[in-house]
Amino acid sequence: MGLALVAHVVLGTCAACAPSATEPPLMAYVGTFSSPLHHVLPTQVDLPPGNGRGIHLYRVDRTTGALTPAGIYESGTSPNCIAINAVGTRLYACNETDQAGDNHEGTVSAFAINRADGQLTLLNTVRAGAPGPTFVSLHPSGKFLLVANYFGCSVAVLPIQPDGGLGNATDFKQDSGTIGPRKATNAPPGSFAFSGHDRTHAHMIQSDPSGRFVLHADLGLDRIFVWKFDERVGVLTPSDPVSVSLPPGDGPRHFAFHPGGRWCYSLQEEGSNIVLFDYDGTKGRLAPRQTISSLPPGFAGSNFTSEILVSGDGRFVYAGNRLHDSIAIFSVGATGELTFVGEEWTRGNYPRSFNFDPTGRFLYCCNQRGDNIAVFRVDRGTGALVFTGHYTPVGNPSFIAFLDLAPAK
Repeated sequence: MGLALVAHVVLGTCAACAPSATEPPLMAYVGTFSSPLHHVLPTQVDLPPGNGRGIHLYRVDRTTGALTPAGIYESGTSPNCIAINAVGTRLYACNETDQAGDNHEGTVSAFAINRADGQLTLLNTVRAGAPGPTFVSLHPSGKFLLVANYFGCSVAVLPIQPDGGLGNATDFKQDSGTIGPRKATNAPPGSFAFSGHDRTHAHMIQSDPSGRFVLHADLGLDRIFVWKFDERVGVLTPSDPVSVSLPPGDGPRHFAFHPGGRWCYSLQEEGSNIVLFDYDGTKGRLAPRQTISSLPPGFAGSNFTSEILVSGDGRFVYAGNRLHDSIAIFSVGATGELTFVGEEWTRGNYPRSFNFDPTGRFLYCCNQRGDNIAVFRVDRGTGALVFTGHYTPVGNPSFIAFLDLAPAK
């Protein structure tokens, strides 16, 4: 049974929000940390409250990268991470809350996307199996949604129904093991960064490019787990080995595969570094080969990393630094090894995540504590980021995803 999600839609009314007669809209969807809507929600949402209002919709200027408000799907449950299906008809959001039922679970919601204007209609909301779901991704088959429950120390597999709604979990795995130390092995000099080494914390889950294996990072255990995935029934079984360890205390947060699928880059939240793994896609095995700091040479003090992305052409890797408030830029060598080439100030406080538009010409940075999204033009030759001058005000932005509403050719 789906849970009712108490929310409502506020549509944009400005003329600039209307689709052009000659050009279909390019839409951006922004997940936020949102305070409860006191007039419709009877209880306090506390993981965590924020300044956002739910899922914010924007029309994207394809030439300048500027964002124009196009509506809000209001929700007080902190829909902090979103995923859009391959055909652009469904959107999924994890609600980082612990308010569902007596077991204090979080929830995940499914939405239909109106292909004419990008607006959202709620299909259903189901329980995530544990508190605080913080990450969702779609399996390449399009049949399952993968969920990482940060505060619930677990991951879940949710089936996608014929109408695009979500069913109850087909599998659920609870993380367990020895918690890493409070001090990261590779912490910068003078760092007091401490976030998730109080218990297990599943932070990200995603399949490999083939869909045969699913990986998830547990920050508190300093491990990346690898699971065989049966897409017939949506069940995870341990691979051999079942996990790979990162240096104690470094805290793997997010990871990203190179387009070729041979390399995987893991970003450590408290160690402020990137580890390059060679990836054997036939066996689901990770072999570490390089460790490089996400910070500029000589940095000292506390920092928490956030997001890691690989450019579509595979030439550059981008890593986010919170407190240092920068995006580090690395070139990718012929064997996948990274070389630090520069950094760019995010024009805001605490960059939680960032993403490319569909063309790869613009990068959008969600400055969580700065309450804005900053837009950068990407130099395809050097990897450099050039600030466009465009800021978009939005409370506690967490994640941005794009959808081109142009008809398929």
